[in-house]
Amino acid sequence: MSYCVNCGVELGAGAGSCPLCHTPVQNPHAVPDNDAPPFFPTRHEGVEPVSRRMAGLLLSSMLASVALCCGILNLLFYRELWWSFFPGGAAVMLWVWFAMPLLFRRLSAWCRLTLDTLAIGVYVLLIALAVHGLDWYLRLAVPMLLCAVCVCPTVIWVVRYRRLSILSSAILVLLTAGFLAAAVELFCDLYLRGVWRPGWSLIVLISCVGLCIPLIVIRRVPSLREEARRRFHV
Repeated sequence: MSYCVNCGVELGAGAGSCPLCHTPVQNPHAVPDNDAPPFFPTRHEGVEPVSRRMAGLLLSSMLASVALCCGILNLLFYRELWWSFFPGGAAVMLWVWFAMPLLFRRLSAWCRLTLDTLAIGVYVLLIALAVHGLDWYLRLAVPMLLCAVCVCPTVIWVVRYRRLSILSSAILVLLTAGFLAAAVELFCDLYLRGVWRPGWSLIVLISCVGLCIPLIVIRRVPSLREEARRRFHV
């Protein structure tokens, strides 16, 4: 048994050169045999990719099994609280987030984001049903979810299909984040106090606007825009 003096890989009997680094083998006691089969395989085998549909079905069966087992256990024991809604709702939400894109590849980004948001709404609804909290769900959670469903997919559609530049997309995303923060505080104040008193959301909104101002200046001034492209490779 011999080894390559350069890389240390094991050499076959009668090898004339290293199969890894191609260093010539200097062994006066061994006669190179060019007709001998290679010591290492020369054919590169690849692992076949897993079918997306099979992965989606496997994930769906796992989530359905968890939800079913929790539901049966809840029916047999601990009937005072429908705690199975918590893992069941989480299973539904995870299925929409991860399994559905594997099973239905033609869904658009707008449709997927809308369904993801609705999955969160279903999960929160199951929690509200379990704890008898439909009041806060209808007056607080539903307006927030509707706002997210209307705003986020629209922003994604504008960025993706209007082919905005990176600067324009960043400006739009920052303004959207500030608007959503103000909307969240608005719904919370109306539910808890009955009147809107801007607080932390105003700080977030002003910060987002402050970040947008230099981006707008850079976008409007050609020399600054070209300098930003050279420095940040955008």
